[in-house]
Amino acid sequence: MEKINVFYQREQSREVEHLQLDSGSTFAVLKALVCTKHGLDAGVLIFVEELDEASHDDHPVDAHASRGNIKVHVHRCRRIRTTVSYNGRNAEHQFAPGATVARVKKWAADKLGISPEDASELMLQIAGTKDRPSPGTHLGALAKCPECHVHFDLVPDERVNGDV
Repeated sequence: MEKINVFYQREQSREVEHLQLDSGSTFAVLKALVCTKHGLDAGVLIFVEELDEASHDDHPVDAHASRGNIKVHVHRCRRIRTTVSYNGRNAEHQFAPGATVARVKKWAADKLGISPEDASELMLQIAGTKDRPSPGTHLGALAKCPECHVHFDLVPDERVNGDV
């Protein structure tokens, strides 16, 4: 029987974890395995990376898999209220927990009228910190229930100059 590789992040954990499911397994099976492994409440939701709605428990996981792999996020929040500050302006939007930092940066640049060239020189940094999550990090890994909020500053990318 074929296997599906499931790569997942979960609420307040940036670690990408892995498990395998049999082909044809449903999201209910996936949820039960993750809840058991991490001692989570069965009320958590599973979001396929970059999809806006939570998966349905009775749907097969492999329907969303590509070449036998799927990336998901496990979280209690349906939406993460996301604020991005830049040059004294704020933009706010609600994303699914499986949205990536890269997606938020692209959205914020568009919303704040930043050209793609200028945006390529900027990074998202968690407001009030020096923490710059990698582009593939899920928003849900940065936000805790019940607040379900993350605030970023859009800041210049640090460059290291040196002799070549």
